[in-house]
Amino acid sequence: MSKYQLYKLLIKNERLRERRHPMFGKNRFVKFIFILTLLYYAAVLVFIGVTLAISLKGSYNGVAAYHVLDGWLPAILMLDFWLRFILQETPANQAKPYTLMPIRRSFLMRMYLNCSALSIGNMFWGFMLIPFGLIAIAIPLGWIKFAGWLLGWWILCIANGFCYLFVRTLLVKHLAWITIPIIIHGAIIAAMFVPDNNWLDMPCTLLMDELANWKMVCFLAIIAVVALLYYSNYLLLSTMVYNEIGNKENVEVKKTAKMTFLNRYGRIGEYMKLEVRTKTRNKNVKIQFATGLSMMLVFCLMMFFTDAYSSGLGKSYVCLYNYIILGVITLGSIMCHEGNYIDGLMSRRESIYDLLRAKYYFNSLLLVIPPILFIPLMIKGELSVWMNLGYLFFTIGVLYPFLFQMAVYNKDTLPLNKKITGKQNSVMQKMVTLAIFLVPVGIERLSIKLLGEQWGYLTMICLGAIGFATHKIWLRNIYKRFMVRRYVNMEGYRATRNS
Repeated sequence: MSKYQLYKLLIKNERLRERRHPMFGKNRFVKFIFILTLLYYAAVLVFIGVTLAISLKGSYNGVAAYHVLDGWLPAILMLDFWLRFILQETPANQAKPYTLMPIRRSFLMRMYLNCSALSIGNMFWGFMLIPFGLIAIAIPLGWIKFAGWLLGWWILCIANGFCYLFVRTLLVKHLAWITIPIIIHGAIIAAMFVPDNNWLDMPCTLLMDELANWKMVCFLAIIAVVALLYYSNYLLLSTMVYNEIGNKENVEVKKTAKMTFLNRYGRIGEYMKLEVRTKTRNKNVKIQFATGLSMMLVFCLMMFFTDAYSSGLGKSYVCLYNYIILGVITLGSIMCHEGNYIDGLMSRRESIYDLLRAKYYFNSLLLVIPPILFIPLMIKGELSVWMNLGYLFFTIGVLYPFLFQMAVYNKDTLPLNKKITGKQNSVMQKMVTLAIFLVPVGIERLSIKLLGEQWGYLTMICLGAIGFATHKIWLRNIYKRFMVRRYVNMEGYRATRNS
């Protein structure tokens, strides 16, 4: 069998694996909605591209519109990098089935890296860049210059994707590697916003202009960087994927806190201990939790040192994100990690109800973190106390009950430690996450517009207080619905536990 035939066979197997997954038939409608959502955001990017091209045309004292956009190249690439943590899977997720077959490791890793480089995600910004370039470059300057400019953007997105993949793989080793992109992106943001003039504006503009003029030296330099990143990812993935599959790891015996103060709360206290230990011992959960905290800190620093989120909508989004991100990470896939030991949980009467209560109390206690991070912003006047109280209570009493509904419908086990070869969140979980990040801001803006700022936030506080006061009622309702579906859910957890 030739390499091309083997490549086609592996791609075919990936498609068959998706279709034969136990959750495939049950997620078709959700996937359809997810595709519609992607099309919606593609339309938004097209609209942004057309609007930018028209609005920038003739602005900035005769500077070409595409030069202005090129000056923001680092900002777009940074946004693309962090969005990949939500949308992009690691390319070696399905390496395990082929380890015992006569397929060379080098070929398998190259195939996954090639698929990552040619994925649709690297072309998604084209929905904004193509209409922008057609108006700002192709019509006034010619199609050849437009093609070179667009090709340069695409190669840079591929390089950015490989940077993300390298960092994402290193995070499996240790969470401290997240400091690499934070430090680099922090330095880039400082260079762009702290001085009076953007230090990176002119170099980025000159680079993209050389690419638009088909200067082969620039193309070769960028391709060399992509090749270096490709080879670095190849070496890293080849080592870590096979170590993970072979369960090769260094185990350290550590002393853990007994948390005896929780003993007074009985079974709920024991489940709260379980929540703490899950987030401190299990690699997969620990990485997700640390990523959420890091993103909260990044948004706070950006708002404090820059004007990137100075608008009312920007402030609302940052406030919502910091209050809900840890809940989304934990509750969006609620019961999925417990699917690894669901049989033990079901052996005691009402243990699931006590587990749900413990999860609610634990995640509510985590909401003390955002106000602490927001103290400098409140002192500076960027965020109001009313906004903090509104989103705090709205998260506890409205958004958390909505996320807890996933306990009834989730039935796909997620691995606790396997990150590279493990499964990702389902499409339904991604859809719920998307709704959580969009709907509350709309409710807040509408309440303020109709009732004024103080009464609008007071309405959110009242809604949240009602949800918190009745938490035993709606948690009991979720528990009863879960028990009605318990055999269906347990079948799904068992079927996907090792798939």
